[in-house]
Amino acid sequence: MAINAVLFDFSGTLFRLEQDSTWLTDVRDDSGSALDLEAQTELMRRMTAPVGQVVELDEEYQYAWHNRDLDPALHRKVYLEVLRASGVHRLEQAEALYQRLITPGEWTPYPDTEAALKAVATSGRKVGVLSNIAFDIRPAFTQRGWAAHVAEFVLSFEVGAVKPQPEIFRAAIERLGVRAEETLMVGDSEEADGGARLLGCAFALVDPLPTAERPDALLGALREHGVF
Repeated sequence: MAINAVLFDFSGTLFRLEQDSTWLTDVRDDSGSALDLEAQTELMRRMTAPVGQVVELDEEYQYAWHNRDLDPALHRKVYLEVLRASGVHRLEQAEALYQRLITPGEWTPYPDTEAALKAVATSGRKVGVLSNIAFDIRPAFTQRGWAAHVAEFVLSFEVGAVKPQPEIFRAAIERLGVRAEETLMVGDSEEADGGARLLGCAFALVDPLPTAERPDALLGALREHGVF
C-alpha cells in the first residue's frame, strides 16, 4: 500500500542534542578534573537515551524514570538525579544542563531534516512528529519556519501514553486521518519507534549519529519506502 503519511520521531531522528564547547567547561568529576571527551559524550548519551535505564536508581527515582515522559515534574526530578549520579554534583550546574535539555532551541537538526519534512508535505502526504518527551518541542520547528510542514505534533506528556504503547501511535494516526497501513514511522529506536509495526505501520530505522556524520539518512529512508 502507498504511503500517505509519515511520522517522525524527534530526538535522534530529526534533531539531536549536541553541546557546544561551553556547556561542560565548569563541570568537574569526583576528582575535581574537567570532564574528558569520553565522559562528556557519555553524559550527553545519558541525557538523551530513548530507552533503557542509564544509571542505578532507588525505588523513588525508578518510578520517576518510568514515567518521565508523561510528567514534566518527574522528568526534571529524575534527570537531575541522572546528572548527579553521572558526576555533576553541583545543583546549579545540573540545573543549567537540564535547562539546555528542555530548551528546543538548543537542539541541532540533522542536515536533511528540513528537506525531509518539506519533501513529504509538498508531495501531498501528511507529516506528524511523534515523540516520547516531557516538554514542548514545537518551538524547534516554528523558529526555523518548519512548523508549516507538520500537520500534527503528538507528544507523550500531552497524550498520556509513550512509545511503544499502541495508544500513542493510534492517537497520531487518528489525528492525521489516515490508516496505519498507509503510514511510515521513522525513528532511531527499534524498541520504541518500531512499536508502530504492531498497528500495521511501515517502519524505517535511522542511526542517532552526531549530525555531522549523518547527512541524508532521512531522505534515504523516505526513498526506500517510495515516498519520493
